[in-house]
Amino acid sequence: MATEAAVPFTGGIPETSLPDAPGQAQGALARALAQPEDERKAALAAVAATYPRYVQAWAELAEIATDDIEGYAYARVGYHRGLDALRGAGWRGSGYVRWRYPSNRGFLRALDQLRARAAAIGEKDEEDRCFLFLHQLDPNWDKRERD
Repeated sequence: MATEAAVPFTGGIPETSLPDAPGQAQGALARALAQPEDERKAALAAVAATYPRYVQAWAELAEIATDDIEGYAYARVGYHRGLDALRGAGWRGSGYVRWRYPSNRGFLRALDQLRARAAAIGEKDEEDRCFLFLHQLDPNWDKRERD
């Protein structure tokens, strides 16, 4: 009788943490966020244009947009740039991407903005998908500490 070898359990669902953004991008974002409110959007747009892969800049733009379509567009760019970054960090479409890692927050904020802006424009299916995805990526999404 043949025996089957045991497959070792490796410890559960994998987690992905995005690498930190380059220091120059972080500095540019900090300076943009420090601008007076009437200049902040243009300053954030300049950061996104200079560092288009910096998801946090897109999330910030989505959050300050006063028009829902504009916010939706910024959030969608941030979401897709975030997916690209996650794949580059080894994520294969499943596993946790938790809020507790500050480098993940830009992606999660963009996804949450995509959810909120989808709701605002009546895209209920997309709102529901984003809500579910947020909770799959971080089961503690609703319990996270806000920064």
